[in-house]
Amino acid sequence: MVYIICVLIAVVSAFIGSLIGLGGGIILIPILLFMYQTSDLFAWATPQIIVGISLIAMIFTAFSSTVAYYKKRRVNYRIGLLLLTGSIPGGIFGSWLNQFVDSDKFTLYFGLLMITLSLSFLIKRKQPASGSNDENDETFHYNVSFWPAFTISLIVGILSGLFGIGGGSVMVPAMILLFGLPVHIATATSMFMILFISIISASTHIALGHIAWEYVFFFIPGAWIGGTIGAKVNQKITGNILEWFLRIILIIIGVRLIIEGIM
Repeated sequence: MVYIICVLIAVVSAFIGSLIGLGGGIILIPILLFMYQTSDLFAWATPQIIVGISLIAMIFTAFSSTVAYYKKRRVNYRIGLLLLTGSIPGGIFGSWLNQFVDSDKFTLYFGLLMITLSLSFLIKRKQPASGSNDENDETFHYNVSFWPAFTISLIVGILSGLFGIGGGSVMVPAMILLFGLPVHIATATSMFMILFISIISASTHIALGHIAWEYVFFFIPGAWIGGTIGAKVNQKITGNILEWFLRIILIIIGVRLIIEGIM
């Protein structure tokens, strides 16, 4: 029974994560934390193990999503590789830092992070500058310079390793609000980045022994299926719908986790 639940959780998490470029950890982690606190079937799922499982699942979510987005030419590889310069070392440091996080306060920290990110979409969007990318038959222009990109991506990498969120919940708003990327390009590029960030961060968690291997293999097929479906649905809906869906998801998760953390 527990294995079937793991597969279903992975499918739902990967679908939502791929749809809005968050990687799936932002959904998977709260669900597993809830199961850990309420069900004896998930007594093995400590916060550190949950983060490790999340990162491994996101490798397959991100890979399947990137393949789907590649076919539609949605990924900006130059910007993705530029942002990885800070995300990779940040992911290593964040994964190491995770072992020092107080388990009792884990949900509170995570919830506060979600609320902050949801509010960031109320900020007036940066107008596009130079550079370009095609989305369908339209050409969008934007500018990404090295040092701002490195600083932001370093912070994203640390958050990825620490909370197992893959960095997308920070990077997608940054690419949209700060760099002026259209939401569909930001989403696809985020999943491309999450593939590499998750591999690095997951490797660190494996070395630290934060992986329950007997359960991980049931999350992998669900992550692949959900990631592929999410990327395909993303291509059929408008950018405004994606942004509102992102806001709602972040607020709901953030409020619930803050309440749990306080109680």
